[in-house]
Amino acid sequence: MYIIKVKGVAKIPDYVQLRDEQFTLLAYFRVDRPDKSLDKLGLADKAEQIMNIVNDLPFGQILKLEL
Repeated sequence: MYIIKVKGVAKIPDYVQLRDEQFTLLAYFRVDRPDKSLDKLGLADKAEQIMNIVNDLPFGQILKLEL
């Protein structure tokens, strides 16, 4: 799984994309509201770990997650 942090502009907030190995979009959620999207993917138990990575990740960088 891959994670990308996208910088918002003006009134558009910052977002996070989670993508699979074929780069298909799995989840797209606001940085400040990850709960529902991670629940739908079955990653609620890893939400804290994922959000720690998101907070440290620079905008526009792609990172491969090993969960």
